[in-house]
Amino acid sequence: MARTRSTKKKDAAYVSGRLAVARGYLKDARNSNAWSDPGDIGNPSISTVINCAIAYADAITAKYSGEINQGDHGAVVKLLRAALGNELPHRQEANLMALLEQKDEVQHGSRLKTREDAERALERLEEFAAWAEMQLMK
Repeated sequence: MARTRSTKKKDAAYVSGRLAVARGYLKDARNSNAWSDPGDIGNPSISTVINCAIAYADAITAKYSGEINQGDHGAVVKLLRAALGNELPHRQEANLMALLEQKDEVQHGSRLKTREDAERALERLEEFAAWAEMQLMK
């Protein structure tokens, strides 16, 4: 039986495109939180936050290792660590893991998240995105 990989090869054009997507998600997440009404649920905003974090992680791994994670979002952090080694700060690893851990529940579950949950997720994302931007500008 052939071994299947959960990564896919990508080039420099992919990096710039995925970075543009990440920035778009970041803008959308900020707008979602800024324009929310009292009592709105946080799930849609958190979903956007998570997609943004994944897009940033993809851009970084594509730049540094020429690969992206394919389908298994739990492996995103491992691939990022493999691509960056000790250049991945533990705090940013924790931010990414905390966001990814919510993915299934937020996007496929029925538990409603609050706007406060969305604000906390956006705060984690803002920190992760600022760090990711620095990595991508090197």
